[in-house]
Order: sequence, then C-alpha cells, then structure tokens
Amino acid sequence: MVTENTEASVAIFAGGCFWCMEPPFDKTPGVVSTTSGYTGGSLANATYGQVSNGGTGHYEALKVIYDPAKVSYAQLLEVFWRNIDPLDASGQFCDRGSQYRAAIFYSTDKQKAHADSSRRAIEQSGKFRNRIVTPVVPATVFYPAEDYHQDYYRKNPIRYRLYSWNCGRARRLSKVWGS
Repeated sequence: MVTENTEASVAIFAGGCFWCMEPPFDKTPGVVSTTSGYTGGSLANATYGQVSNGGTGHYEALKVIYDPAKVSYAQLLEVFWRNIDPLDASGQFCDRGSQYRAAIFYSTDKQKAHADSSRRAIEQSGKFRNRIVTPVVPATVFYPAEDYHQDYYRKNPIRYRLYSWNCGRARRLSKVWGS
C-alpha cells in the first residue's frame, strides 16, 4: 500500500513474455501492483491477438505501480536488468519477434536519466563483450492485456512453470548474470 505521505509512481518495462516479468516485480518490496499489457505500437486498443502477430509495433510490457518511499526507480531498474537478456535484440529467451524485445519506457526526465545511467553502468562494467541492445525509449500509451493474462503465474502455476522452464529463461539468466 502506498504510504499516506507519498503518491504511487509508475514504471514501464518490456522484458519478453509479460507473464515472466510479473513475479520478480511482484516480489519486490514497495511494488504496489503490476499490470501486463502492450505499449510502443501504433494501433489503438491493441489486443493479444494483434500484438502476438508482430505487426503492430507493440511490446509485451509490464506497468509497475510502486511506492517511491519504499523502493526507488533505480532499484526497479536493477530488478529489470537481472530479468532480461540485454544482448538479444530479436526477442527474449524462447519468445522471438519484435513484440518480445526488451526495453525501458521512461515517463519523466528523471526516469530517463536513471535508465540511461543504469544502461551505461552495465555497458562499462566489462561484463559483456557484446553490445547492450536494450533501448531506453519514451513511454507511449499503455494498453492493459486481457484479464486472463493478468497474474497468469498465480492463476495457472503449473502451466506457468512448464512454460518458463521450457523457454529456458532461468538457464539463460544464470548464464548472462550469474547466480
């Protein structure tokens, strides 16, 4: 719950399948809620059927509502980076196509500065030989995904675990970031 003296803030991240981005943010203290949806494309009121075909320009994304008195945007960026492959410009893990690319969507100059700084720090860390391809882009209209996509990992835990395992997400994240 947002504290009495603060207002909730919004962050938007794309990290491949939005089902897989919900758990790490939902587990982060200070996150009030997460909503799976679509952003970055040209079609108004985008739906899963339209976005999954790859022709709308949308990303599957996650809108994170958070209490800045409990978690900073910089901390949310750390959660984001550790849950994507920043070297893959063609999708994430087993999900291929433009709709599954990773990106940080900023809404304010302050968010942009933090996002650019976090990306630069990763680039300069020497950890990766290849270029970081995850863009930092202005936020556009966010369209919530259909109800059956919301909290999918909670509503369908067995299907979610099978999907996540078969997609190789945890194995790739371990290879990219270490344990």
